[in-house]
Order: sequence, then C-alpha cells, then structure tokens
Amino acid sequence: MQHAVGSPLPPPHQPGHGPAAGWSPAAHHPGPGPHHQGPPPVPQGSAPVPPPPVPQGSAPVPPPPGFTGAPPSAPRHAPMTPPPPPDTTGHVPLPPGGPVTMPPAPATTTAPDPATTTLAVLLIGPAGAGKTSVAKYWADHRRVPTAHISLDDVREWVRSGFADPQSGWNDNSEAQYRLARRTCGFAARNFLANGISCILDDAVFPDRPVVGLGGWKRHVGPGLLPVVLLPGLDIVLERNAERTGNRRLTDEEVARIHGRMAGWYGSGLPIIDNSQLDVPGTARVLDEVLARSIASPPNW
Repeated sequence: MQHAVGSPLPPPHQPGHGPAAGWSPAAHHPGPGPHHQGPPPVPQGSAPVPPPPVPQGSAPVPPPPGFTGAPPSAPRHAPMTPPPPPDTTGHVPLPPGGPVTMPPAPATTTAPDPATTTLAVLLIGPAGAGKTSVAKYWADHRRVPTAHISLDDVREWVRSGFADPQSGWNDNSEAQYRLARRTCGFAARNFLANGISCILDDAVFPDRPVVGLGGWKRHVGPGLLPVVLLPGLDIVLERNAERTGNRRLTDEEVARIHGRMAGWYGSGLPIIDNSQLDVPGTARVLDEVLARSIASPPNW
C-alpha cells in the first residue's frame, strides 16, 4: 500500500493504544523502502518549511498529539440552503385564513368612494329581491377587481344527493347550507387577501340565528358589510314567477319569506327598497349605502 505524499497517517487502533497515547512518525513510519516513497529528509540546520496558508474565513484545525508536520487546512463548508418559500398558489400567496378587517375610513372629510375600495359585501334579501342580478352588475362595473359569490350557486355544486330546500328544511339541507357558507367564506377571504373585492348574496333570515349573520361574520370577518334588498311583496312575486327550476318557489313560500325579512327593519342594517329601481339604479344606491357604511360601520 502506498501512502500519499504529505502528513503521515495515524496507526490502526490496537488494544491499549488509544489515539491519545501519542505516536511519532519515526516509530510507525520507517525510512523509505522499496515500496515507500516519502518526502526527502530535511537537512540539519535548515529552516523549517512554513505550513500552507489557511483559506480566508476558515479556522485552522489543530494537529493530533505528537504530530510535527504541517497542520492540515480546514475544509470549506457549503453555504447554508435558504429556507423554502411559504405555501403559494402560483405567484400569489395564500391568505392566513383569519377574518378580514373593516376597511379603514379615509382621513379626509369627503365621502369615501366604494368603487375604488377593496370591500366585502353581503347582499341580503328574499327570493325575487334581485340580489343576484344586482350583485353581478355591481361587480361587473367596478373600477377595481371584484368577484361575485352566490351561495345558491355554491350549494348547487352538490349534484347527487342535493338537499333541495323546496322539499323542506331538515338536517341534511342545513348541513349543506353550512358547508356552502363556509366555502363562500373561504373564497371571499382568499379573494380579499389578494386585493380582489367580493360581493356575496344570500337569503339571511333575521329570526334564525343558525343560518343568520353570525355564520357570515365568523367565516368572512367583521369587515363584511351587510346590505338588505327589500322590495314590496308584489315585486318579489312578479320576479319569482319568471324563475325556472328549483329557484322558483310557490307564491305562499315567497310571501312567507318576505314577511320574515321584514324583521330587518329596526336592526340597524341599511335597507334598500328597490321596488321602483332597475338593476343599474339599485347598484348606484348600493354604492351610496356602502360609502356611508365605510364611514360609519353598522353594529351587527
């Protein structure tokens, strides 16, 4: 076996001879033989050869006991790997999942412009109030990115086993409603966390806390701005008659829902009677109501 030219290697470990026992190159490495070539001997009286320079930034490694040669230099360490980036979807960071806060009111005395503010709006009303039509129009005509989230649309993502509310309110329909509301809340937080406003619509009853505003505030946050659309009974009956599929209700059911919605009067929430307003006109009034809500948030 041929040793590399340079510092001598330590001897193999033997019983009673630990690495701290000390050893000299002469005792374990005799002079050059037929199969061994070592460095030429240093003549007596010659100056010792200085050790090789230690690379900058590296600490020298101390030699083992008894070693008289040049100390080996310390190895260079690879740079530390940077930590992985946070969880992302493409280039857009996901939101932390916490509730959104109320948009800050401007410091000026002029009324805020809801058309240029990132908002979360909940449009409430009975069947036939025009919630979906107004929400879509309002979202389409804003000067900032805005999404529309309809709870009825999300509920109908369930195809097989869909719990149709027309068949009666039961545990299954309530479970699907709660699931759809949580899904809408997560979508709203995701949009808002990335600078996109959203408007949600739902037929929230003032006398039913289980499916009331508390769930929306919990899933979206206290910054959600609720607004009630409440036209007259004749208007909602007329609009309901134009519906098809499971969105169309009986006249008795429409009247019952409309009567329960009257409980929003006196609640402190802003109410828009859009009986004599078309969709663009209702959207303009909605902007006025939202500007007041930003300046003086309602208690709910």
